[in-house]
Amino acid sequence: MAIGRTEFGSGLRVVTERMPDVRSVALGFWVLAGSRDEPPPVSGSSHFLEHLLFKGTKTRSARDIAEAFDAIGGELNAFTAKEYTCFYSRVLDRDLPMAVEHLTDMLQRSVIREGDFESEKQVILEEINVHEDTPDDLIHDLFTETLWPNHPLGRPILGTKKSIRAATRDQVRRYWRKHYVPRNIVVVAVGNLQHEQVLELLASGMETGTVRSEGPVAWKVRKAGRAPESSGRTLVKRRDTEQAHICIGTTGLSRNDDDRFAFGVVNNAIGGGMSSRLFQEVREKLGLAYSVYSYHSMYADAGIFSAYAGTTPARAKQVMSIVRAQLEDVAEKGLSPDEFDRAKGHMRGSLVLSQEDPGGRMSRLGKSEISQGEILTVNQLLSRIAAVTPDDAMRAAERVLSQPMTTTVLGPVDGSIGRAAR
Repeated sequence: MAIGRTEFGSGLRVVTERMPDVRSVALGFWVLAGSRDEPPPVSGSSHFLEHLLFKGTKTRSARDIAEAFDAIGGELNAFTAKEYTCFYSRVLDRDLPMAVEHLTDMLQRSVIREGDFESEKQVILEEINVHEDTPDDLIHDLFTETLWPNHPLGRPILGTKKSIRAATRDQVRRYWRKHYVPRNIVVVAVGNLQHEQVLELLASGMETGTVRSEGPVAWKVRKAGRAPESSGRTLVKRRDTEQAHICIGTTGLSRNDDDRFAFGVVNNAIGGGMSSRLFQEVREKLGLAYSVYSYHSMYADAGIFSAYAGTTPARAKQVMSIVRAQLEDVAEKGLSPDEFDRAKGHMRGSLVLSQEDPGGRMSRLGKSEISQGEILTVNQLLSRIAAVTPDDAMRAAERVLSQPMTTTVLGPVDGSIGRAAR
């Protein structure tokens, strides 16, 4: 399906994809501002804004905004990541003008009253409490902080209790005014729509200026800095939980690395599905865990590769030994032909299935545009996956998995498990 692109003189970029056979539209406002952009004293500001921009504008209260979307059965939400923040909606195609009007109002004309700021501060502190009470989520933040202790990417998206308590309304407003400008915003709309329709709706609600270019332009993307290195450290944090939660991993590849598709195949074979090595070895053969998997998250400078497992504390050392052995084996010997073929097939199928609805397509287009300034079609992505050879996978595996491994463990375990991790 045709993808439309326009960049306005203000720097605002608009990407649309028409799906005439659906009756809905997925709309996303992607902002090039995430947790890595925050100085340590204002850590958590991006996520704080995600909350605050729902609290009301000069002409609409928080209740007005909520009732408007509830009245049409629409969805309105947001999320914050390390390198961007996204405000999104899904509505019936006829309600697209309303969604654009409300989102442009929220992003540009929110009031951020002192009372709302203080009440939302308490909400975020409770959110941090919930996160800390969810060990299978918390372990990933602990892992990232341990992997990259002195890098902005290592900081938690939510901020810390200390930074949130110390935050002031003026600090967060300054952060908003600095980052929430047209040149840092990408608007993506997918569904039963026309590209020109979206441009007209935005022109009436945002600073756009004249159309600068149609098609490829000098994309504004985050410049990569020096890639952080794996610390190789081990962190054991004692907590009275039912399971020991374990992450073992290292620095991965950046989103522009030529080997990213090859390592995607490797990651899939290690822990991407029910036939993966970790699932088969840890869960199916030995019954040591219910949840076991691996993932590879990519950023401008580098990526994160991690294998996760949750297990009975008494079996934690055994699980850690198995995971480490599997990672070392893949680094040294690569994948078997069957593993390689299954992993490529899994990647292709997962990609196609994720694009069956407007929301999935909007997310792919938004992440591509805000992060890379390049949008590959599904067929182009499939071709890149198909082009990966066993030698490519072997090279990518060796590049990533031969680095020092960082380990974090959270649960009712003693210090000896830290020595076992080395």
